[in-house]
Amino acid sequence: MTPGARVQAAIEVLDRVLGSEASAERELLAWARGSRFAGSKDRAAVRDHVFDALRRLRSSAWVAGQGDVAPEAMAAPGVMAGLLAGRGLDPATLFTGEGYAPEPITLPKVAEPPRAVALDVPDWLLPRFSASLGDRTEAVLDAMRDRAPINLRVNLARADRYVVQAALAEAGVTAEEIPDFPTALRVAGAPRGLSRLAVFEDGICELQDAGAQGLVDRLPLLPGERVLDLCAGGGGKTLAMAGRGAGPLFVHDAAPERMRDLPVRAERAGVVVTPVEDPEAEAPFDGVVVDVPCSGSGSWRRTPEAKWRLTPERLSELIATQDAILARAARLVCPGGWIGYMTCSVLDEENGDLVEAACAAIGGLAVETTWSTAPDKGTDGFYLSVLRRG
Repeated sequence: MTPGARVQAAIEVLDRVLGSEASAERELLAWARGSRFAGSKDRAAVRDHVFDALRRLRSSAWVAGQGDVAPEAMAAPGVMAGLLAGRGLDPATLFTGEGYAPEPITLPKVAEPPRAVALDVPDWLLPRFSASLGDRTEAVLDAMRDRAPINLRVNLARADRYVVQAALAEAGVTAEEIPDFPTALRVAGAPRGLSRLAVFEDGICELQDAGAQGLVDRLPLLPGERVLDLCAGGGGKTLAMAGRGAGPLFVHDAAPERMRDLPVRAERAGVVVTPVEDPEAEAPFDGVVVDVPCSGSGSWRRTPEAKWRLTPERLSELIATQDAILARAARLVCPGGWIGYMTCSVLDEENGDLVEAACAAIGGLAVETTWSTAPDKGTDGFYLSVLRRG
């Protein structure tokens, strides 16, 4: 594919993402399946164009004269041209109308964008970010406009970081340790085929953001304690706990299909986890981990379309769900036991504010420790509160 054809393909995918509730990953997969002529470099380039446009959607649309247009009504060619112009490129070199390239487009002269547009965030969310992040607001939002790094989690039950670094180096992949994250490695660049390397297939390491690993690092895990991962999902944090020798470990999710790959991943990692349909029947537990459904605002670099689909009403629904899950966890943990409340959000109303209100409402819970990180620190955004039941 020519560079212009790649841009045109990205425009078509972006148009479908903006006009539906489908994820960017799903639409890119559908495009790739229907475009057998596209090689791996073509697919990577199209993917980068689409995700970069979604991360910088408002600022790119502003350059194209679509500053007041809702995301679902934006014209994808203009957004893509605005993205290229924002990178300092001349869209005319790619929007030629020749071959499979997009038709020529003329960008208007525009004024400086408002703050929310420049930071690529919905107007209604900017005050909430400011209330939560203070003078770090611009740094965090600006970091969300860029691509996330590739982080690995080393399975300490199988190897240490030095072994994994050496194995990766043999495959031509450079990975560096990340200070303050003892199981994490950061991969240089964006090498292809990582998951097909032996260290992945043998369960020695997995893809996982360093911030997510930091959550597990700070849980008061003790060997022999019964720990329930109440919102296990794909099981990334469950496996991280198992790699630290925690357990026995039990897993549950309100949507069990999310855990469908967990047994295979656990076997590959050489650990044992036990699914439970009815956690109340197995209670009490020494520890309960609740990685609650949330806005995902800390991980919008990876799922940028979610930033434009969140509404105040949806955020309120999520907060109510978080509150109910935390109350359930309090009923499942034994006296003297702990709860690890986690989100991948940087908003106080899903984090510290919610925990404070829950402690006041439930009674018998006390905050033992809190920790958070955000994209301006090089990780995704996460929050942890460890609560102790009296």
